[in-house]
Amino acid sequence: MAEQNQKYPQFRGQPRLPKFAIPKRYDLKLNPDLAACKFTGAVQISVDVVSDTKFLVLNAAELSVSSNSVKFASANKVLEAVEVELFAEDEIVVMEFKESLPIGVGVLTMEFEGTLNDNMNGFYRSTYEHNGEKKNMAVTQFEPVDARRCFPCWDEPACKATFKITLDVPSDLVALSNMPITEEKQNGNLKTIYFQESPIMSTYLVAVVVGMFDYVEDNTPEGINVRVYCQVGKSSQGKFALDVAVKTLGLYKEYVVCFTCAVTTRYFDVPYSLPKLDMIAIPDFAPGAMENYGLVTYRETDLLYDENHSAAENKQMVVTAITHELAHQWFGNLVTMEWWTHLWLNEGFATWISYLAADSLFPDWKVWTQFLVKCSEGLQLDGLAESHPIEVDINHASEVGEIFDAISYQKGASVIRMLQSYLGPESFQVDDLTEDLWSVLLEESGEPVNKLMNSWTKQMGYPVVSVKLNDQSLEFEQSRFLFTCSHGNGQWVVPITLCSGSYDARKSFLLETKSKTLDVKDLLGVSVPSGHHWIKVNVEQTGFYRVKYDEGLSAGLRKAIERKYLSTCDRSGILDDYYSLSMSCEHSLTSLLALMSSYREELEYTVASTVAKIVADASPELVGDVKLFFINLFQNSAEYVIRDFSVLLSTQRLMGWLKLGWDPKPGESHLDSMLRGELLKALAIFGHEATLDEANKRFRIFLEDRNTAVLPPDLRSVNKSNKSGYDSLLRIYRETDLSQEKTRILGSLGSCRDPEIVQEFLDFLLSSEVRSQDVVVGVSVCRESRETAWNWLKANWDNLTKTYGSGFLIAHIISNIVSPFSSYEKAAEVEEFFSSRMMPNIARTVKQGIERIHINAAWVKCIQNDKDLPHAVKELAYSKY
Repeated sequence: MAEQNQKYPQFRGQPRLPKFAIPKRYDLKLNPDLAACKFTGAVQISVDVVSDTKFLVLNAAELSVSSNSVKFASANKVLEAVEVELFAEDEIVVMEFKESLPIGVGVLTMEFEGTLNDNMNGFYRSTYEHNGEKKNMAVTQFEPVDARRCFPCWDEPACKATFKITLDVPSDLVALSNMPITEEKQNGNLKTIYFQESPIMSTYLVAVVVGMFDYVEDNTPEGINVRVYCQVGKSSQGKFALDVAVKTLGLYKEYVVCFTCAVTTRYFDVPYSLPKLDMIAIPDFAPGAMENYGLVTYRETDLLYDENHSAAENKQMVVTAITHELAHQWFGNLVTMEWWTHLWLNEGFATWISYLAADSLFPDWKVWTQFLVKCSEGLQLDGLAESHPIEVDINHASEVGEIFDAISYQKGASVIRMLQSYLGPESFQVDDLTEDLWSVLLEESGEPVNKLMNSWTKQMGYPVVSVKLNDQSLEFEQSRFLFTCSHGNGQWVVPITLCSGSYDARKSFLLETKSKTLDVKDLLGVSVPSGHHWIKVNVEQTGFYRVKYDEGLSAGLRKAIERKYLSTCDRSGILDDYYSLSMSCEHSLTSLLALMSSYREELEYTVASTVAKIVADASPELVGDVKLFFINLFQNSAEYVIRDFSVLLSTQRLMGWLKLGWDPKPGESHLDSMLRGELLKALAIFGHEATLDEANKRFRIFLEDRNTAVLPPDLRSVNKSNKSGYDSLLRIYRETDLSQEKTRILGSLGSCRDPEIVQEFLDFLLSSEVRSQDVVVGVSVCRESRETAWNWLKANWDNLTKTYGSGFLIAHIISNIVSPFSSYEKAAEVEEFFSSRMMPNIARTVKQGIERIHINAAWVKCIQNDKDLPHAVKELAYSKY
């Protein structure tokens, strides 16, 4: 082994493959053995040798390559490999030939074999039941760097080639790949399936699925066949996704309508390029979905929808998952990043346009108001010192998984939205999706797009813009926002938007320096009157930055919130900024609670829940009154919700009060359904007895009749988690075959405050009854069980790394368990535990988790020093709303 480690040092430890040969075409044959969970394969790769070399170096991992089978054939000779060495650490195979390979195109041939693993990456095994019998299916998941676990290849996104795939499979099974089937040949119990050659594409987009499936199908007006595949017996759950997919293909081919600006903008203007589109629900699947060209794979929860047992939230999740993955059929598949450094543009664009498409398909859902949740996730992660730039250097394949995070997706989408909002949709047309996108947009808009975007993509973090009104001058100052109670280095070109007293008086400018002072009248055209006149900066929260107002401006905004002068996005954004500034100890918790008291009917329970947890850590004696304060606000929301009724006269708008309550109303909106579940869940979390009693009553009825209308899917997370409730939920989990119901139950079971029950539940997560991808759903336990979850993680570390070690799910498990702690002692304990267990794919996550603990600990200390808090909490708790 020591001798092997010294071989071929010129190819070892390199982030990229050498460039002396370029793949052009793969002729790939796979023969999966589903019973033995193994596969064999053979590949012929047309290779263009562009410089003198005796070597070919490909990516390969967890494969065995037959040395005798490796040959290179050119027009006039066949060369056999004299050495074939696989290096597991580098995930490469080095093939040495006796003489230099002829310059030009030749064919590399080899045979190999591998294992259908249980890790949900590469070529792997998923399981399902058919007629009560457990069966295996074979599935591929190659993004980002796992095609090498299926066949030796140039596993880099820039190394595009065409693929002609052939499969040998059992005759009774369905076999799918990127392209349509051209021919099938029967051979007893086996059949050989030949697929049409693909267009050029990256290896990470190659896909193969073999199993037993049902499907529903439709065709676009252009004749593209669209199918949704799923487990046998679940085809009816694919009909909604099928309808969404057909409409989305048409939408992307022609137009995307931007309702926020009432302008129709052409975004792709290129037809879908393949003859078919298959979408398939996979029982065991690590990511939410994957955009494989022509064969898009999904978790069942992200593709299937059941009218009777899926919540409104599930319906929306299905839509945004489909619109995201189908956007990739153009942006990502047709036009692909050169290297993973540019992942953010791939994923950020697909995330942004998925909301644009969802808004076009379902305008009454008002999805842009919910996009703020995505934006906030990006702001939360990027507020850490251990964040990373949008464009991040990747030095090893094992590092790629960690950047599939809220920076690449949520921040990427938010920055694109910020740019589109600033430039306007007329300028933001990306028909020519080139690597030099900013230069294209510069020509279209005349704005300094390169300078602006480089300030956001090449440095980590984002600014907090402090705004002060000094007489009739507005003073702006930017500095890097950090949760660590300090301002870091950095300067951005910030697209500032603002309005004053009315959305009609909206202005914008670029803040390109650390500070800037503007005359109000020159900026807005009018003077600001005295009193609580409001000025809102970052209108509709389209900018990826936080805003800190002086006390006078804050008071004006509080009044505007109470009187509902501000839009939903602006009300939400003000709260999110203030909440984060409180976490960073720039605002007191007292002032945050005072602001929150203005949010009747709409307070976000996630914010309230986090505040309650941190108060419990800092001042346990105040927890009861804090919960009472939130219960009063949420109870008010649960009893009534404001709805706008549009009337014929455009100048007139009626405000009506609708009783929300427990039971859905005929014709109520999608948003009402989502709101009901969120509010009642919040009341249950804060211990509102009337809500818990009603929930338990309805839950008992549901236990007797799973089709009863008294407990619709949106309300099934509202329950009291005692031992009886735990056992009942577990029984439902075991009886249902609906993935959305199972994940909903896993999310509820960990909320119990009894550590013994939580310990039992965490051990259950590692049983064969829970699919590996779903474990991450259950580990977010309540405050009282944090220590139990941490001890469970430590005790099961070897098991967890064996199952998740090479994927990104282990990072989510670590983050969910570690991040909620709030003491410096616990931070030191976490650091000590991982000091001897660090792996490249979790290094950044562990550092971020430790930083979050330090942030929580500092916030606890800040709250303990807030002398006004006890009196303020008491007063707010007993106020009438």
